[in-house]
Amino acid sequence: MRYKLTFVIGLALGYVIGTRAGRERYEQLKKSARQFSQNPAVRNAAESAAQSSREVAGKAFHAVSDKVGDRVPDSVAERVRSLRERTTNAEDDWGTSNT
Repeated sequence: MRYKLTFVIGLALGYVIGTRAGRERYEQLKKSARQFSQNPAVRNAAESAAQSSREVAGKAFHAVSDKVGDRVPDSVAERVRSLRERTTNAEDDWGTSNT
C-alpha cells in the first residue's frame, strides 16, 4: 500500500509540474537528459557499474546455488538459465554491450 501511495503522489506531482512547465520546458529537459546520457564519462561509469553488478550477481548466484543445491525446482533453474542466455551479448539501455 505504501508503494502505491508513493506512486500516486509522484504521478500527481509530475502531472502538476509538467502542466506548469509546458511543452517547451519538457523538450529542454529531454535534450539535457539526452546530452547527459551521451557523455562518454557517464557512459563509462554506467558500463562499469553494470559490469560490477554482473560480477556481484554471478558471485551471489554461485554462493546461493552451492548452498541450495538440488532443492531448486527444475522449472526455476531452467528459467534462470534461459534468462542468463538471453542477456548474453545483448546491449543494455545505454547502448553498451554486456561483456
